[in-house]
Amino acid sequence: MTILIKILQFVMSLSILVIIHEFGHFTFAKLFKTRVEKFYLFFDPWFSLFKYKKGETEYGIGWLPLGGYVKISGMIDESMDKEQMKLPPQPYEFRSKSSWQRLLIMTGGVMFNFISAMLIYILVLFAWGETYLPTANVKYGIVTDSVGYAIGLRNGDKIISVDNQYIENFMEITSNIALNNRKTIQVERDGALLNIDIPAEYVPKMLKGKGQIEPRAPFGPFVVATFGKESPGKIAGVHLGDEVVGLDNKKFNYFDEFQKYIAENKEHSVILNLLRKGDTVNIEVKPTAAGLLGINRTISSDQIFDLKTVKYGFLQSIPAGIQKGVKTVRNYLKQFKLIFSRHTKGYESLGGFITIGSIFPGVWDWQAFWDLTAFLSIILAIMNILPIPALDGGHVLFLLFEVITGKKPSDKFLEYAQIAGMILLLALLLYANGNDVLRLLRK
Repeated sequence: MTILIKILQFVMSLSILVIIHEFGHFTFAKLFKTRVEKFYLFFDPWFSLFKYKKGETEYGIGWLPLGGYVKISGMIDESMDKEQMKLPPQPYEFRSKSSWQRLLIMTGGVMFNFISAMLIYILVLFAWGETYLPTANVKYGIVTDSVGYAIGLRNGDKIISVDNQYIENFMEITSNIALNNRKTIQVERDGALLNIDIPAEYVPKMLKGKGQIEPRAPFGPFVVATFGKESPGKIAGVHLGDEVVGLDNKKFNYFDEFQKYIAENKEHSVILNLLRKGDTVNIEVKPTAAGLLGINRTISSDQIFDLKTVKYGFLQSIPAGIQKGVKTVRNYLKQFKLIFSRHTKGYESLGGFITIGSIFPGVWDWQAFWDLTAFLSIILAIMNILPIPALDGGHVLFLLFEVITGKKPSDKFLEYAQIAGMILLLALLLYANGNDVLRLLRK
């Protein structure tokens, strides 16, 4: 059920954004009296799931959920309609319009995605405000893994600043380190202030999910709420509602200590100390090869930490939403530096539809849905404006060349460029989704 909810949210979000993007092209085309032959959600090679015609435009839904398109008369696009381009230009065609009109038609989708992202952020802040975990409220310190330990971090450290700059939102610490090339982390440990150097090899490992810095959580209460797919605990006789109080009669203050103990003793059975309806129950359990018992508790962040919620009036939400949108754009652009860097090898962490879909929560949450939709709208806008033939940015590049030089690229050149761009995009699509598949196989 969780996977289904994630898929539904992803498809719904993608559909909304594709329609908004294509409506941007459609609006400017109509504004300049350019004929739009098709307006489709998803692609329709060979057949469509639904279509109807109104005026000169056919509206429909394709069967291939890889985006969508508007087919504009007199333009080399995904349809590769070569026959139309052999005919003399007509006044209603794209190629007959002035360069600045064509430029606005091509950037209309990107503009609408940026604008819609800002509007969504404004409405989200107005409706729900902004809830986050202040760094000062991470009262139990942090928890990290062996990569974090290698640079000098320890479980229980309290982060004071990064490069001597206080970061208000704790969950932004790791992204701040990765995106801004930070050099040091200042932590408090046993009452002393320490300066931890961030080595160059730390960020590449962070991009692969290692060395993460997370808030440390207390061990109790640990009431069993669900079982994993592989659950030695369930097989051994653990019941839902049992409270775990220890292992081998050892008590734990923090959840990471409990996890570490299981991992260190995964080669043999452990005694799970439980409370069941007020009675003490001891059950022998053999952990999995990964050092897991297959028992889970359900506890939310607000039950452990003091979260902060900032509320906005409608007028306050406008500049706050725009500021959040601009910050998101800036941070996403910084990620491109990491992706194409030989040092960070961010391209190895690229993901496809599975990665994107996985960022949606497993339960339906409208605030999270709209927040992620705004984020994806910005991603869609930035990706589309890249100067790659077959994307909006490729058309814009050729139009700018025409404006600067006064020479229009030939239809044959645009045709070949479109084919090359489509091949490149297909290769990137296969690479990103291939990474997803490989990650699944490694689990």
